[in-house]
Amino acid sequence: MDKAIKWPVKTREMHNHTMDSTIWNDFKFRDDDIVIVTYGKTGTTWMQQIISQMLFNGQEDMPVADMSPWLDFRLPNKEIKLPMVEAQEHRRFVKTHLPIDALVYSPKAKYIYIGRDVRDIAWSMFNFHYYSKDMMYDAINNEPGRQGPPLPKPIDDVVKYYQEMVWWNGYPWWEMWGSIKGWWDIRDLPNLMFVHFQNLKDDMEGNMRKIGKFLEIDYDEAKWPEIVEHCTFDYMKAHATPSVPMGGIFWEGGAETFIHKGTNGRWKDLLSQQDIDHYEKTIVEKLGEDCAHWIMTGDFKPGDPGIK
Repeated sequence: MDKAIKWPVKTREMHNHTMDSTIWNDFKFRDDDIVIVTYGKTGTTWMQQIISQMLFNGQEDMPVADMSPWLDFRLPNKEIKLPMVEAQEHRRFVKTHLPIDALVYSPKAKYIYIGRDVRDIAWSMFNFHYYSKDMMYDAINNEPGRQGPPLPKPIDDVVKYYQEMVWWNGYPWWEMWGSIKGWWDIRDLPNLMFVHFQNLKDDMEGNMRKIGKFLEIDYDEAKWPEIVEHCTFDYMKAHATPSVPMGGIFWEGGAETFIHKGTNGRWKDLLSQQDIDHYEKTIVEKLGEDCAHWIMTGDFKPGDPGIK
């Protein structure tokens, strides 16, 4: 790697009802590690499935949730989780929802950042939150070491839920605008690839090829049809349990509720024009024009340093 590159440096910890960023301080990187990065509900599980299928040549019913843990999630605690991850012998691919300034960044690992229109994130997050069982709140809020207020149950109004996420910077989860902007600002790093949810929807196979090339995965070309088929939403919905955290026990309807629909634009018939105008103004103010354009469309402007 070029010694002149200014690599990100962790400057703070993030610790709330859901996250504990301190686990990364003790995580022992391997040179071929893969880190999947999202704000949340942007296609994280989908990317885990894509990577697992390319690494394991289309093998069915892979226990992806166990193989690819959310490292900074407080359950199970880091004393349990770190030895499990360090014992893995396959090429590791973990996920994080942390902002870049709360994450230890390795110059040798490969990073995939997935973006999605914040309106679609909110609709997907509402479904995830609304169908969470009491046992999920009990597990998260009562796990020793929680900092800050507990995770509340959601209001029964998806538009208001969306408004609170946009107006209150990701409420009730974790900060949103700074996290997106922080990753955007380092998109030119050679070991970081940006992928957009909508582009995966429009051309999954083509984008899978690009992801595989970037990650330098030597998959079996003869197995490519199976690899692609196992990454479709229909297949993932029918085989949801191995891919979903805790096997889906935290959600009404189980693992299929967690994966849900994978659709965009559900907000179009529910948001008022005033809401839409406010969003388009806010996202530019918070992220800048280029990042806002990419988040809403998946399109980089010509010559953008994030293009790979």
